[in-house]
Amino acid sequence: MIERYLELGLRLGRHVDGMVDAYFGPGHIKARVDAEPVVEPRRLASDAWRLLADIEQAADLEPARRHYLLAQVRGLHTTAQKLAGDDISYSDEVERCYGVRPRRTPEDELAAAHAELDAALPGSGALAERLNGWREQQVVPPETLHAVIGSLADDLRERTQRTWGLPEGEHVDFELVTNEPWSGFNYFLGGLRSRVAINTDLPVLSLNIAHLVAHEAYPGHHTEHTRKEVGLVRRRDLLEETIFLVGTPQCLVAEGLADLGLEVAVSADADARASFTESHVKPLGVRYDTEVAAALGRASKGLAGVRANAALLLHEDGADVSDVVSYIERWGLAPRKRAEKSVEFLTDPTWRAYTTCYDEGLPLCRAYVAGDPARFERLITEQVTPDQLTPTR
Repeated sequence: MIERYLELGLRLGRHVDGMVDAYFGPGHIKARVDAEPVVEPRRLASDAWRLLADIEQAADLEPARRHYLLAQVRGLHTTAQKLAGDDISYSDEVERCYGVRPRRTPEDELAAAHAELDAALPGSGALAERLNGWREQQVVPPETLHAVIGSLADDLRERTQRTWGLPEGEHVDFELVTNEPWSGFNYFLGGLRSRVAINTDLPVLSLNIAHLVAHEAYPGHHTEHTRKEVGLVRRRDLLEETIFLVGTPQCLVAEGLADLGLEVAVSADADARASFTESHVKPLGVRYDTEVAAALGRASKGLAGVRANAALLLHEDGADVSDVVSYIERWGLAPRKRAEKSVEFLTDPTWRAYTTCYDEGLPLCRAYVAGDPARFERLITEQVTPDQLTPTR
């Protein structure tokens, strides 16, 4: 049954570039799938439906594992249906794949966040111009990026090791890339190793760099992958954990815990996080306005719903791409190039529904962890689905 799950994911991955985010499972399974003719989506949807029924009836599966596998296969079934041409609304697609329904943030809440940001920024004049002008002064020079990333990674790795532990022999390699729709990406290679790519299409800001390293490496994606490789695959032989598939609930939990990474490794306090970043970038000659960065860190949380609103405008309301770019410029206070990059992500066939993993994953994981390191450890070591993280559980 687990082999069928791996085959289903790998077969769908031949239709959708990037759907198989990571695979380090049995080589003979992947070799067989790669060698066979591409399986048409309608048959894959039927395969997923039969697999769901068999998982439901499997007497040898413990309840927690059954619950997890059912959630995963429902996401794969939805992807197969979409590929086969079934008419599924954007919100239904998100809910079936990721386990939560996308929500709109009222614009009066966004306006309130604008007012808070306006108060936090020095100077006068139009808010967007002041914010983007300030951000432009916080750029990490390309020639300094590797040093800044290395300094942050070393510190965050030590904190992660001290609080939760890391498997012996784990390792991350960082590289700079271009021409991608995302800002950073963790390619987990198995064998406790990751390759983290940082996209330099747009200037990398000192304001975000610590969050990015924590998200992709320590205690985020790399930490989760390595802890689960040891704890779930090597010790418990849960081979479903050898594949990581876009379009499934595991992504929402993974992105939520990774976005929470800097808060749990350093501090939930914005001033403390800003001081942490300052201690790594300023000695390397990178400009960083600590006081303003902390104030903006607190105020900018109110703009988290802009991406979800933009996605719903595109995919539910049928808005024109140029209008959505303008919407992100206005409400997200983003310069046009960054707004265009956001829309590039939202219109990518693989990633269009994925923004919900950030928009809903972070608040869900933050509320569940509630500052407790033991709860965060559960997220990086156990098979968890979004419905198991609601406050009533």
